[in-house]
Formats: sequence, C-alpha cells, structure tokens
Amino acid sequence: MAFSTLFSTYKNYKESQLFHRYIHNEMIMPLLKKLPESFSLNVVGKSVLDRPIYAVKIGNGNKRILLWSQMHGNESTTTKAIFDIFNAFQSSDSVCLEILSTCTLLFIPILNPDGAQAYTRPNANSVDLNRDAKALSQPESVVLRKLFDDFKPHFCFNLHGQRTIFSAGNTDSAATLSFLSPAEESSRLVTNTRKKAMEVISAVNNCMQQVIPNQIGRYDDTYNENCVGDTFQSLGVPTILYEAGHFSKDYAREQTREFIYQSLLIALHYIATKEVSGENYEPYFDIPQNEKCFFDIIIRNAKVGKSGFVTDLAFQYQEQLVDNHIKFKPILEKNENLDKFFGHREYNANGSLVSAPNFQEIQVGFANDFVLINNEEYSLLLSES
Repeated sequence: MAFSTLFSTYKNYKESQLFHRYIHNEMIMPLLKKLPESFSLNVVGKSVLDRPIYAVKIGNGNKRILLWSQMHGNESTTTKAIFDIFNAFQSSDSVCLEILSTCTLLFIPILNPDGAQAYTRPNANSVDLNRDAKALSQPESVVLRKLFDDFKPHFCFNLHGQRTIFSAGNTDSAATLSFLSPAEESSRLVTNTRKKAMEVISAVNNCMQQVIPNQIGRYDDTYNENCVGDTFQSLGVPTILYEAGHFSKDYAREQTREFIYQSLLIALHYIATKEVSGENYEPYFDIPQNEKCFFDIIIRNAKVGKSGFVTDLAFQYQEQLVDNHIKFKPILEKNENLDKFFGHREYNANGSLVSAPNFQEIQVGFANDFVLINNEEYSLLLSES
C-alpha cells in the first residue's frame, strides 16, 4: 500500500503544538513562520476584527487544489490535520513527492479567525460564513471568493467538523468521517462536476473503510444557494465537503484528526495520480447517509418525577470556552423513550429513581456534572476534561 509508511509514521508528523479543540491564529502563527521556503505564506485578507487570514501555497504541479478550514470557528479538527500534512510534506515520502510534483495546493488554515478566537461557529458579526456565498457580506467570504477566482482551482476541499449526534446510517456506528459532493441546483442533478467529486470521495471511502469500517457517512445534499460548496460546484469546480466527526471517547478529536490526515492524503494523491473523469462515481451512493441517532449520554429505564414514571434520559454536551480550554457541560435534552437512539456512554437505571444532586426532579434543560441513580452519584463529566 502506497500509504503504509506515511500512515505508520504519523506520530512523526503530528504537530505537537496543536492539541484538543481550541485552535486559533495565535497558536498557528509560530508554526506558519517556521515553514521552509518551499511553502509560500501570505496574508490574503483580514477578518471583521482585523485579524490576518493566512494562505499557504505549496507544490509545483498543474493541478490546482484549494482547501480551507475553520470557516466555522469552532471546527478545528481539520486545521490540526492540515499542519500534520504540512509536516509530512517536508519529508521525502514518495506519496508526498507525487502530490507536490503534480499539484499546486493552496491552504487557508483558518478562514474565520475571529470565530476561532471566540470558539463560535459564526464570525464576529454573527454571520455563518457558509451561508454567505451569494451575499458575500463578510470580509472573510470576500477573501475566499477572491482566492477562488484568482487561483482557478480544479478541485476544492471544504473542511468542517460535525457534532457527536451523527451516525453512519440508522446504526450504532458513529459517523467519524462524513463526505459530500454538494448539489449544484435544487433538483440535485448528478452532473459531471459532481461525479468527479464523488469519484474522489469513493476512492477515499474505499481506503478508509479498512481503517474505520462502517464509520463513514454521506452528508445530506439538499441544495442551498447560499452555501459555499454548492456555489463552487455550480461554477464547475468539483468541491468535496469533509466533516470530522466523533470517534469513541475522542472528544478532543485527536484520533479523528489522524483519520482526516489520512483521508486528505488519499484524496490528494488520487487527484495527483489519476485523471479524474467522474466515471467511477457510483460507489459514492453506497456510503450510508448521515442520520442523527446518537446522544452523548443515555440513562435508560430511569424513574423520574413524583409520579415515578419510567423513561430514558438523553444528555448532550455543550462546549464552553473556559480559561482558554474547552469544557463539556452535560445538558438534559430528551426525557422520553429512546429505543431508536444510542449513547456514546450509557447507564441502565433498571427502574431506579434518577434525580438531581439535591434529590429534586430533573427536567429538560437540567445542567449538572452528576446525577443520583438510586441515591448513588454518577458522574456525567468526561474523564479527559
């Protein structure tokens, strides 16, 4: 396998200065400044709050590929993987050399630096940049569109992160990676441009199924003219959406980071070494569509309230930026039968009373670090947080 050495030595390329979920400009600037001369670094614009937006170009080939990460400021897994790839590109590995000799890659590690600093999805004007492709009302959106127009890419990679709720189909397998070849218009016609993106995704899926079997999903392709991927696809440039999702107990997204690293290199190498015609697109539709089958914690068969009825309780973590670190606050979201759902962590109360620490009834919206099950304390916290 061409990737075996590159993947087995991942620990040599993993950027140790970037870890966990909170990644912003101040953390990547020292890494950008120490890149060798083969990497071209430029400030391509400024954010709402005047933070620089960096672009890094590497490679000498005719195939141009544009990749951007942290369009949503709180989706940092793909940014970490980009810097791992930067480190790999400084090696003499044959896969990397083939990519760089055939392709010219233009990376935007953090498109939304204000959102990254605040750990928010939107930018400083509370605008979702992935819904601003048509209006181009925000400076960050203008920067990306100008790069697209000037660079004239042959492929685009729109790099995101998704919540822990997603499953690969209606199964108990989390969607650790998800992909999408966006629609170009409302009928979602499978055009040749879409087929090219589908072909690349199919190649990635074929390889990654050997690493994380049954944990890869296909994102919903409902058309939205305001989304960047849909817009770039409609302009005739194959655009691939990456979604970094949940892997067992990996709330820091460090294991998923490695899978993103692998899947990006597979995609880039496929484009570098193949003439992507779109002919081999059909396996794309074998990837199960993402469903929302997971909660972070489920307590089953819980007796709640004065009436003592038995039900299931679903908790979801709310990510909070506290002292420059991401904390996960458990919030009760559902109080109902959850037979069709799965928990990343589950308890069975076996009909015992589940209550707040003060023995009061817990209701939807309840937020606390632990609950009482039959008067015994159970922590809802993550061990890593």
